[in-house]
Amino acid sequence: MSKLKKILFIQYTNPSAYPPLERAAQLLAEQGWHVLFLGTGAWGKANEFEFPPHDRIQARKISFCPPGWRQKLHYFRFLLWNVLWTIYWRPQWIYASDLRSCPIALVLSFIPRLRIIYHEHDSPSEPSKRIERFFDWTRTRLSMRTCKNILPNETRVNRFLEKTKSNRKNVMTIFNCPSLKTVSLPKVSKSEVIWILYQGSLNPARLPFSILEALTFLPPTIKLRIIGYETVGHLSYVKQLKLKAEKLKIQERISIVDAMPYYDSLRSYISASDIGLALMPKQTTDFNEQTMAGASNKAFDYLANGLALLVSDLPEWKKMFVEPGFAYACDPASPNSIAENLKKMIAAPEDMRKMGERGRQKIIKEWNYEKQFSPVFNTLVSSATPSFSRKRENVVRGAG
Repeated sequence: MSKLKKILFIQYTNPSAYPPLERAAQLLAEQGWHVLFLGTGAWGKANEFEFPPHDRIQARKISFCPPGWRQKLHYFRFLLWNVLWTIYWRPQWIYASDLRSCPIALVLSFIPRLRIIYHEHDSPSEPSKRIERFFDWTRTRLSMRTCKNILPNETRVNRFLEKTKSNRKNVMTIFNCPSLKTVSLPKVSKSEVIWILYQGSLNPARLPFSILEALTFLPPTIKLRIIGYETVGHLSYVKQLKLKAEKLKIQERISIVDAMPYYDSLRSYISASDIGLALMPKQTTDFNEQTMAGASNKAFDYLANGLALLVSDLPEWKKMFVEPGFAYACDPASPNSIAENLKKMIAAPEDMRKMGERGRQKIIKEWNYEKQFSPVFNTLVSSATPSFSRKRENVVRGAG
């Protein structure tokens, strides 16, 4: 009997809140790998996210601990827990996927024949505190001991290389794309009601009040559906959105739905929508907000379901989504700019449908996780293997 192929994912938060980890695990499990996630709980609604059941995928989590001195003890416990599980379960690979997993992965990297991949979903800010400098130091040391370091776009890759001085050959870009099995059939004509969709974390940077104000310039048949969860810094944002809608007298045109534990539950809402919002502030000091093209799951999820996009008027977003004909771009801080671009889209519904279909075809041909993850898979098996995306691609293209 051949040796079991095992990979251990480590993340000091709830790994189920990160769609790329779910997609990577499912692709590996379908190829016979046994996948184990070691993580923690998370604050609020993010704690409710779960991976769909799979015979070869299991997730174990310890409880969430808020910041403070207890969290230091909690982290040390988490580190020991990961080391003990690694010794007991004996994986061939460690897949570390956040900054706080770096010290743990660095410790584990000294175990003979255990190989490491580091996948950074969110780039860390400049360290100012001692603990932040420690994590930054371990990130740099780990990057030099990994087989591959993965980031979601070239801008973040360049910053990673600058900060860590890693070998460029060991760094790769993987967009946060959906799986081919989540691609919908082509959209067909529907009722005159147009649904605009926003899904994701709820805060003023991603879903500003200007969106609600823009609706006042549009016909009553244009409605907004919001699906998401509040974050620590914006605990009452849903209440604020409802109050704003009432003040603008558009509450009947707003639907707010709680975040869902499984992505499959979300897909039905995406498919029933027409336009997807993927907005980032044009003025921000947050490096991650400045570099979300390719890192944002929602834009790809919308396209997989044939939605046309409305994105921010930023160079990277325009190059990636507007120029190929998948999206219009607006100033997210301006209700007038948002409304004018939405008017252009709804004025030509057939053209809007074609925008979404072009994007859907792009997902099938290139922007799918099967194709994006294929180089990583080849690294994991350490030999040339046939791409596992081609068969799926043919199935989806035939269905669509």
